[in-house]
Amino acid sequence: MAVATSIANDRSPPPVVGAESTLLRWTLTAIALVFLALFLFVPLAFVFTEALRRGLSVYLAAIAEPDAVAAIRLTLLTAAIAVPLNLVFGVAAAWAIAKFAFPGKNVLITLIDLPFSVSPVVSGLIYVLIFGLQGWFGPWLREHDLKVIFAVPGIVLATIFVTFPFIARELIPLMQAQGTDQEEAATVLGARGWQTFLRVTLPNIKWGLLYGVILCNARAMGEFGAVSVVSGHIRGATNTLPLHVEILYNEYQFAAAFAVASLLALLALVTLALKFVVERRTREDVGWVGERPT
Repeated sequence: MAVATSIANDRSPPPVVGAESTLLRWTLTAIALVFLALFLFVPLAFVFTEALRRGLSVYLAAIAEPDAVAAIRLTLLTAAIAVPLNLVFGVAAAWAIAKFAFPGKNVLITLIDLPFSVSPVVSGLIYVLIFGLQGWFGPWLREHDLKVIFAVPGIVLATIFVTFPFIARELIPLMQAQGTDQEEAATVLGARGWQTFLRVTLPNIKWGLLYGVILCNARAMGEFGAVSVVSGHIRGATNTLPLHVEILYNEYQFAAAFAVASLLALLALVTLALKFVVERRTREDVGWVGERPT
């Protein structure tokens, strides 16, 4: 009896888990908000403030300047070529990896992740070593009067390399989660390969595909490192928007630099908004597929 009484007296009251978790949650939330304010909202506000510091007329003149217009045009052209090509590759690669078993599957997955592990500057340098005047194909290109490096083709190739994982990497887990039941059912019912893809696979991945396209387009329009190596920084010819911002800033044209940079900031904000909407729809699609009876 005395032993039981001693054990009962030694028992300490249980910890108040709810209060600690609430405090921890609010602390972590406050830290995240402070981090976002310092490293996201303040720089964005600074960009737009500096861009409009000298008035709207100066802002519009900087954007309408011929070199800026040429940079905008080249950026849009590069994205218009790179994104559709990456879309085709990403869908094909994700479909093959998620729906089929074949030799070299792991090698293909590793190659898709390669641009994530290689510096963009290094990838640009590789293109110079291959297509430059002293590169592997340099003499042949010179003989046929073809330019890749310091020209639009080199910019497009470098952009394609640094952006091609985005669509595939968004689609692979989505298609793996959906499984192959619907495709197999369509095949049993007599559907051919393209019919199965267009009527079964593509509708199920449409939101994930759009999500990957948004990320790919944002990276294509904002790429700096690889494009900087292969472009040659020719004003009005091979400068994309990020390169044009660098040139303006180095020339102490701060108002013009921030005005052009604000276009990239607006692109980032639009991308975040679209990313949020599409990400929610993608989660809803994945959840619906997961609850579907087998």
